[in-house]
Amino acid sequence: MELEEALPRHGVATDAAEPLARVLDALAREPDPHTTVAREDAVDVHIADSRAALEVPELRQARRIADVGAGAGFPGLPLAVALPAAQVDLIESAKRKAAVIDRLIAAAEIPNARAIPARAEEWATAEGREAYDVVCARAVAPLAVITEYAAPLLTTDGLLVAWKGERKAAEEASGATAAAALGLEPTEIRAVEPYPGSRDRHLHLYRKSSPTPDRFPRRPGMAAKRPLG
Repeated sequence: MELEEALPRHGVATDAAEPLARVLDALAREPDPHTTVAREDAVDVHIADSRAALEVPELRQARRIADVGAGAGFPGLPLAVALPAAQVDLIESAKRKAAVIDRLIAAAEIPNARAIPARAEEWATAEGREAYDVVCARAVAPLAVITEYAAPLLTTDGLLVAWKGERKAAEEASGATAAAALGLEPTEIRAVEPYPGSRDRHLHLYRKSSPTPDRFPRRPGMAAKRPLG
């Protein structure tokens, strides 16, 4: 099925289908695309899964969004296309991956997206600190680590949206412990079905209810080496 035909079945408007198709076409042309998803599966696995977060009202209303650990550009690029009034920064520490994101943005002509070639911890000590209404993280790390990456980037009352698969009680408990130290609180775990046949997909939502202590972020790598939870 052609991409332009596949995208509308996921509720993608006609004006959004063309840039998303260009994203996937450009990604398929990359010699080192940083994704193992075949082109014919990418509409479901990348586009639809990314767009599942549009169910969250705070995301639809956000003016600044950060995608932490953006990889090949998901969920950031589909969200930027869906939300043209929002600025979407795709934070990716691997410079080669950030360069791929830049090429995809250029190919699809997405004016409200940009790649940030930096670690989340570094960006949070610079202009990224407390700059974002929403932080997204998809297939990045355990919840206790994601919360530490996200909290310093969020404005007070901002929202973290973390994509996860099957629920794991121990991981959720660790995430809640870390969140409490960072000024976040878990508010909802939303089951989503981004495409027919998808299983065990959940969005974990955390709201920033108080300022993140100045000692965060810790130096790069510490969140993963010594999680708070």
